[in-house]
Amino acid sequence: MRFFVRTSNYQNSRMLNICDEDVLERVVKNNDVEIRISKSYYGQRLVDGMEAEDLMRKSSIINIVGKESVEMSIDLKIGSRAGVKVIDGVPFLIVFKM
Repeated sequence: MRFFVRTSNYQNSRMLNICDEDVLERVVKNNDVEIRISKSYYGQRLVDGMEAEDLMRKSSIINIVGKESVEMSIDLKIGSRAGVKVIDGVPFLIVFKM
């Protein structure tokens, strides 16, 4: 599995936006809310699973979209299943490490 990622620095923290390869540019809808999983936000580069895991471990703020990405964060004990929201069949999770 491959993942699209974008990293940046935000208030002295490393921020990671990560999504499954197959959800990039998808539009999901929930009632009156529409979200585009855009290349400009997530698609800086394409990485393999090992690099994605390493980036998750090293990041303080993580925006995660997609089944594989969310499951990876839970398996690594970075994310919690309780925080997952599903919109139009696509799981979303935001992690803030303290």
